[in-house]
Amino acid sequence: MSRWKPLPTELEPTARQLVIRLRRLKDRTGLSLARLAERTGYSAKSWERYLGGRSLPPPEAVRALARLTGTDPVPLLALHEVAAASRPAPAGRRPKRAGAPSGRVPPQAAGSGPEDGRREAGVPELRVWMGAGTDAPPDPRGRDRAPSGALRVALVASAVAAVLALSAAALLAVRLRGGDIGPAAAPPAPVTAAATAPDRPYGCHLHRVHGHWYAGNSRTRHTEVVYGSTGPEVAEAQCLLRRAGISPGGIDGIFGPLTRRAVRAMQQRSGLAVDGRVGPHTWKALRG
Repeated sequence: MSRWKPLPTELEPTARQLVIRLRRLKDRTGLSLARLAERTGYSAKSWERYLGGRSLPPPEAVRALARLTGTDPVPLLALHEVAAASRPAPAGRRPKRAGAPSGRVPPQAAGSGPEDGRREAGVPELRVWMGAGTDAPPDPRGRDRAPSGALRVALVASAVAAVLALSAAALLAVRLRGGDIGPAAAPPAPVTAAATAPDRPYGCHLHRVHGHWYAGNSRTRHTEVVYGSTGPEVAEAQCLLRRAGISPGGIDGIFGPLTRRAVRAMQQRSGLAVDGRVGPHTWKALRG
């Protein structure tokens, strides 16, 4: 299990939950950030930001990581939608008021100078009474007639966040009851060849040539494959481990935790140095 750095304290709760789930999925793949970048199409630096809580990943990145582990992406995308809606607006950017021009005319310029051309052209003057900072007349008792603009925006944002949170909860409940992702207590699906969608399908076509076993993926006897390696050499080793009666998990061409555990068991059985790597001596033992 990776040792993750603590997430930023200012991270919104829904975004924090999403990052925690993505970290767990990344740990299940057993891939480094560089290997994860190769498998998903997003750079290692991007995944470092996403899994560090410094930026929200795009939905396609969430789908790609879910696909690698055979996980239903719908609950993750629901969390992503709520997290995206709850993010604060960038500093210095205020919501645009409906019906108001993008460049606000200073009050002292209204009714005089070139700005009078608007009235002459028949364009009505628009005034939105939103509280302080607008053209609303003051209350005779010295108080504003409406809440301040900042308070109104905060109330609307809170209402939107609450509605989105309820919608996400309802979506998750429907999915769970409908059986799309199975019972809530079901164990996570293992990483298999079908779940990881390799670039090419691998199979085990065992045959013996001059006293040595081959599985049809690679004929190497010296190439070293280690934890995190991918490709036909890994699939060849996985087939030969299965032939020896030691399960490496799926025949997916990914050297993950299950494959490393199987290699170590094979090395211990054969009296080799137990390092979890498939080198020349381990190849010799596997091919027989």
